Amino acid sequence: MEVKDKIRAFIVKNMSVWDDDIVLADTDNIFEKGFVNSLFAMQLLNFAEQEFNITIDNSEIDIANFSSVSNMEQLVTRKLLLLHAR
Repeated sequence: MEVKDKIRAFIVKNMSVWDDDIVLADTDNIFEKGFVNSLFAMQLLNFAEQEFNITIDNSEIDIANFSSVSNMEQLVTRKLLLLHAR
């Protein structure tokens, strides 16, 4: 399973909106759309660090980095590239 797919699956599993007609687009702001609440950002942080074996720096803990599937994928991919470049 790719990074994007793992992130999407985690978000969908934890969404507070339970409507089968709702489709989560990669660029949807999950907080603005009401799919999750702001406390979920910490769950996303923990998920990303554990699932992908990365460390997210304090300077990267910005709601924008966790607001969509695409933004999270970019953050995780960037961290993985840095990790493998060492």
